Amino acid sequence: MRAIDAGILVCGQCHQLNRLDESDTQRCGRCKARLHARRPNSIVRTWALLLTALILYIPANLLPIMTVNFFGNGSPSTILGGVLELIHADMLPIAMVVFVASILVPTFKLVGLGLLLFSVQRHQPMSAQQRILMYRFIEWIGRWSMLDIFVIAILVAVVSFGNLASVSANLGAAAFASVVVLTMIAAVTFDPRLIWDNTDMDDEHA
Repeated sequence: MRAIDAGILVCGQCHQLNRLDESDTQRCGRCKARLHARRPNSIVRTWALLLTALILYIPANLLPIMTVNFFGNGSPSTILGGVLELIHADMLPIAMVVFVASILVPTFKLVGLGLLLFSVQRHQPMSAQQRILMYRFIEWIGRWSMLDIFVIAILVAVVSFGNLASVSANLGAAAFASVVVLTMIAAVTFDPRLIWDNTDMDDEHA
C-alpha cells in the first residue's frame, strides 16, 4: 500500500508525515511548506532537463575539453582524444577510468533516464523493481561524472609554469560540466513514486 492510499502526505522539505485533508493548499504542520502528493510536473521537467543535456552532450564530445602546452607547443584535445593519448602513452588504467567516467557514465545516465521516463509514461512492460534499481544506480553513478572536470580544474590551478608548461580548459569542458549538472538535476526532479503509481495502473489494466 502507498502512503497516499493511507491518507498520508510526505513533506518534500522536512519529510514530515501529514494527514491528508480536503484543502487544495495543504501545508506541512512542521515547516509550513506546500504539500503535494507528487512533485508537480515531475516528468515534464525531467524531460526538459534531459533533452537539454542531450543537446549539450554533442559539443561536449566534439569540442576540445582542454589544451596542454609544453614549451609553448600543444594542441587542444577532446575527451576521446585524451583517452587515446593516454593509451598511446601506456597509461591504460588512467585511460580506462577517464573513458568510463567521461563517456560511459554520462551516456548511461542519458539513456537510463530516457528509458525510465518512457517506461513510466507509456506503461512499458518493466517491473517496478527493475525501474527503481535503474533509478538508484543512476543516482549512484552521478557523482563520478565530474571526475574529468575535477582533474581539469586541478591541472589548471597547479600546472602553470609560464612558457614551460600550462593547462587551459576549453569550451568542451563547460559543455561537459553542463551535461553532468543537468543530468544530476534531472535525477532529482524525477519523482520515483511515479514508478509505483505506474505499476498500480498497469496492474489495474491487466
